[in-house]
Amino acid sequence: MTKTDSISYHKEFGGKLAVVSKVEIENREDLSLAYTPGVSEVSKYVAEDVTRAWEVTGKGNAVAVVTDGSAVLGLGNIGAEAALPVMEGKAVLFKELGGVDAYPILIKTQDNQTIIDLVKNIAPGFGGINLEDIAAPNCFVIEEALQGIGIPVFHDDQWGTAIVVLAALQNALEVVDKNFTKVKVVVSGAGAAGMSISKLLLRRGVGDLILVDSKGIIYDGREGMNEYKREIADISNFNKLTGAIEDALVGADVFIGVSKGGIVNKTMIEKMSSKAIVFAMANPDPEIMPEEARLGGAFIVGTGRSDFDNQINNLLAFPGIFKGALSVRATSITMEMKLAAVEAIAASVTKPTVNKIVPDPLDKSVTDRVAVAVADAWREKIESDKKG
Repeated sequence: MTKTDSISYHKEFGGKLAVVSKVEIENREDLSLAYTPGVSEVSKYVAEDVTRAWEVTGKGNAVAVVTDGSAVLGLGNIGAEAALPVMEGKAVLFKELGGVDAYPILIKTQDNQTIIDLVKNIAPGFGGINLEDIAAPNCFVIEEALQGIGIPVFHDDQWGTAIVVLAALQNALEVVDKNFTKVKVVVSGAGAAGMSISKLLLRRGVGDLILVDSKGIIYDGREGMNEYKREIADISNFNKLTGAIEDALVGADVFIGVSKGGIVNKTMIEKMSSKAIVFAMANPDPEIMPEEARLGGAFIVGTGRSDFDNQINNLLAFPGIFKGALSVRATSITMEMKLAAVEAIAASVTKPTVNKIVPDPLDKSVTDRVAVAVADAWREKIESDKKG
């Protein structure tokens, strides 16, 4: 595929989305049922109880894919219009893999409060909100502020990526016969994905976690950190290791990169432990190319790219998570639901190998497994809440 191939593809179709009617309007009776005068009765029915919108409209299968265009793929802050092709692609994947109707919502402003207010005000038309390609730390502020609006709000760049990384790591550790609670993990990148990966790994009890940002290793007491980095510093790197990424990687069992291409080399990998696991997920250029990582002694290598083995892609998570949440009218995506998704993805590979630690991103059966697991986790929450 060349650069012009994709542009030509998009020009040919004029984008990737269209609205398709569920019903046919072939005569006046159809018109009167679908629109006036019949639809007024439906509106009155909903006005009496707004939860009825889930029964008589598409709300129950609708997700808004919301972005301000501030952190699009590896392209950075390219703005709302330039983000639209990506949001259309996301919507297509929602539909193709999960059967969920997703709609791109492009916001011109990058002011947190304006975005928060806008999402709250469009929420009545949707069953869920998928925040997408919003830069850190704004994404943390926005997602947190939108919890409790009555429908799930989920930042996929944070949690979708973290869920698939944890599932991949569980299977990779099984292959190398290492214990999760005893391994040293280095995470490069303290943006949306890196912070949530770190939180999820710490939640699962990883032995030692070192988070590295553009200024070096994060440790308790380091100056110039925002509140989110300080939060991670308080619960990780207990030895207060300092220095750069090469210092962090000495003796590490696992490297997880969600930062930028080319920042790790063969010599750094050589200093990791035996049977090292390397997830170099920067796109389009990984932190280290798979071949170089293997030359450095990496035993298992994964990337975010589809042209290498072990593609660690949030596509394995978000369609099933929303499909499951919508099916039970969940009002949030809880940590238990996220961990249920991890287990469902990991279990989709029955016998993990060096070159197969995650399922194929286009395997629709994974979406269904994740949806069932997420729905079950929500039901368990409801039952637990009832019992007090």
